[in-house]
Amino acid sequence: MSSAVPPSHPPVSPAPSEGGVASDPRRPRIGLLPRILVAIALGVAVGLVSPDWLARLAVTFTSLFSAFLGFIVPVLIVALVAPAIAELGRGAGRWLGLTASIAYLSTVLGGFLSLAVAVALFPRILTPGSIGGVTDPSEATAAPFFEVEMGPPFGVMTALLLAFVLGIGMTLIPRGVMQRGFEELRTVIERVVSGLIVPLLPVYIFGIFLAMAAAGEVFTVIATFLGVILIVFALTVVLLLLQFLVAGAVSRRNPLRALRTMLPAYATALGTSSSAATIPVTLRQVTALGVRGPIASFVVPLAATIHLAGSTVKIVAFSTAVIILSGGAVDVPLMVGFIFMLGITMVAAPGVPGGAIVAASGLLSTMLGFTEPMVALMVATYIAIDSFGTATNVTGDGAIALVMDRIAGDRITGHGGLEADAGARAEDAHA
Repeated sequence: MSSAVPPSHPPVSPAPSEGGVASDPRRPRIGLLPRILVAIALGVAVGLVSPDWLARLAVTFTSLFSAFLGFIVPVLIVALVAPAIAELGRGAGRWLGLTASIAYLSTVLGGFLSLAVAVALFPRILTPGSIGGVTDPSEATAAPFFEVEMGPPFGVMTALLLAFVLGIGMTLIPRGVMQRGFEELRTVIERVVSGLIVPLLPVYIFGIFLAMAAAGEVFTVIATFLGVILIVFALTVVLLLLQFLVAGAVSRRNPLRALRTMLPAYATALGTSSSAATIPVTLRQVTALGVRGPIASFVVPLAATIHLAGSTVKIVAFSTAVIILSGGAVDVPLMVGFIFMLGITMVAAPGVPGGAIVAASGLLSTMLGFTEPMVALMVATYIAIDSFGTATNVTGDGAIALVMDRIAGDRITGHGGLEADAGARAEDAHA
């Protein structure tokens, strides 16, 4: 047995991040965050002086891109979630299911924490309706030159139900043509996201901010969301403290010392913005916590693909802020259902650059009724602190490993199937 992470598949470059695209190693790679920041700055600058035809051209592109997102998101959900559920049902049995359940519980509780703080705090510090003119397309100053109808093959909720039925069904039969087909479909969708959607996101953000600048609302939006971003960062810190307090109580270890041990993984994720790329460091630090080797090599690669508590905190907080700022009322029961669905929808999102926010955009539109500009604001603010969400995800993996080490103990040691499954998941995460 080895705790080293197996190399990635040769044809596929290492996954950069939730928000990055693999590039030719001979050329310097500009990350997605710098490109988004440049797009925002250019959009604001050009929008302040742009003629009407340029604003209409930008709105035309954003409407087409938004329509394509609406088409592809249900397909993305089926392509990612169905094979992920099928893989969770094989190999490691109850320990795999238990780890996945703990990761899902952590993700959902992170969403509830974010919702509670947002409902209690945001109405006091945000001005309801202050960006209503931006988020209501009926009040837009520019109209697209033309629109193309791109109806989705099925709705987002239908996609989730279909993914559950097919994924669970594939766990009940031997791995065969059907599962290989879904794995190939997943590869196709990953290529669409990394090769088309993510490279066009800066252009999409540019168009949205150009239109907002032309409407005269952009500086209000930017100033408001800077405050929200600071609150969300503080929330991720609180979440980590809570995770390690619980893990420390279960494992009978000092929680603050354990959190301090995981800080190198946190710092590495800040630089890479990638759960997959941080796996070797996370594995080393989890071992330094005193977690048994077989458990560490099993839990870390698995949690890197299914534990998104930090990402969920960001999405829930930003979506609540957008609802309030656009003049809407926060429907708490609806948000609770949104959090449960979000935790499932994002199961395989870390394996796809930009997959988390792209997958979430379908739920934002269908469950919360977000308009195109509202989704664009979500994308921009999510990516603005992408690395902090990823760092929260991977650091929290250490807390899950501590809990599993306490529960499983020596019962996982020597179970070759678990180690093989962990290796396969690490390889998938890098692919």
